[in-house]
Amino acid sequence: MQITSSRNNFSIYVSEIARFPLVDAAQEQRLAHQYRRTGDRQIAQELVTSNLRFVVKVASEYRGYGLPLADLVQEGNLGLMRAVEKFDPGHGVRLISYAVWWIRAYIQDYILRSWSLVKIGTTQVQRRLFFSLARAKREMERLSGPDGPEDRIGELASQLHAKPQEIVEMEQRMSGRDLSLDVPVEDDGPIPLDVVPSSEQPADEKAAQAQSSKLLAAQVADAMARLDSRERFIIERRVLDERPMTFQGLGEHFGISRERARQLELRAKEKLHGLLGKLLDAAGDPREGRAAPYAFPSKEAEC
Repeated sequence: MQITSSRNNFSIYVSEIARFPLVDAAQEQRLAHQYRRTGDRQIAQELVTSNLRFVVKVASEYRGYGLPLADLVQEGNLGLMRAVEKFDPGHGVRLISYAVWWIRAYIQDYILRSWSLVKIGTTQVQRRLFFSLARAKREMERLSGPDGPEDRIGELASQLHAKPQEIVEMEQRMSGRDLSLDVPVEDDGPIPLDVVPSSEQPADEKAAQAQSSKLLAAQVADAMARLDSRERFIIERRVLDERPMTFQGLGEHFGISRERARQLELRAKEKLHGLLGKLLDAAGDPREGRAAPYAFPSKEAEC
């Protein structure tokens, strides 16, 4: 279903997709197995339309980037359709638990492409920083005030598991704006960053890196599918959510103490890390031409 950016038209779209019936787990399994056997596009459409309202929910989390919500939803819908094509009901998980990775991947990739004509994130670390740096800075200001700690960069680097130089570079990228090449540059004025000769890596290295990103995202999706429902919930709400659930909220959800919730998160992270290590070892180095268990698009499910 095509969406236009007009607010009225988008409201109509939201009303329309609310009319599509939801499917329960048993129906979803039956439809997914039928689609894998027959490739019937009508069945695929039923799986897609039953989850369209969830795409709107996920896309709403990214409204802070200044892009039309309708455009974000459109990209998320593409991710949902791709997920339906790749979904394997044999893993024993609901379609939306798998599809959320694709939905976020397509939306995030669109935001990165739309943010600037100059690449805002070309590596895994840069793409992750783009979506987490602003949130970390807001949290730091909330806890420590506008000035923050004396070593603000060091603190951010520690929180986000990045190098201080990577934090500085991403702040510069996010604060810069695109300028026309026709804008005159004064002799004694600063030279806009975007007219400096490119120092980007060669095209062949970019292609290898893109392939590496595809395969890594595949391993993450596969590893998430192997976690149990509680572990997936913890990773999705504590690690991947734009606004992570507190340990208190997690404890209330499962009826356990805050400390127990913290222990479960640590265990889930360790299990996910172990699964990823095994899967990456099995897949090998993508630059050497070895394939992953199944393909994943060059969309980052950073989350």
